[in-house]
Amino acid sequence: METKTLQIPNISCNHCVMTIKNELSEIQGVASVDGDADQKQVTVKFDAPASMDQILEKLKEINYPAQ
Repeated sequence: METKTLQIPNISCNHCVMTIKNELSEIQGVASVDGDADQKQVTVKFDAPASMDQILEKLKEINYPAQ
């Protein structure tokens, strides 16, 4: 299991965090997504077949690109 914390400057509220959680949770292999609106970051726990590339691509698609 891999865990990555990503900075997401576009997060402005908990609704943003929920949107990211819902979208990333749809990726097969993503075990959990936790977010912090104040710190503008999300922590993703994932295993194969999910990959960091897939996660980053999904974030771009939903207009929450990671830095």
